[in-house]
Amino acid sequence: MFVSVVLDPGSIDSAKALAVVLKQYGFKKAQRACWESTVITEPLFAKLKQDIDRVTDYYDSLRIYQFPLKGMFGITELRKKKWRRCLIKG
Repeated sequence: MFVSVVLDPGSIDSAKALAVVLKQYGFKKAQRACWESTVITEPLFAKLKQDIDRVTDYYDSLRIYQFPLKGMFGITELRKKKWRRCLIKG
């Protein structure tokens, strides 16, 4: 599955911690605040979300774009320490 993570960290410390987590999962930096991977599976994605949740705080926000996800395009957002997911049918 293709996964892209777009970051908007609330502090430099959060940005560094998120970069470390994403590198551990094999993500490559595509642009200044965008990381991409093609090797993430659904079980690994759940663990990634837990690790991201562990290193972020209330002021950090990010979006994760996934394709294909159950045959659809998925957008998962972390904002104010709450996760939300939207699935878009093609």
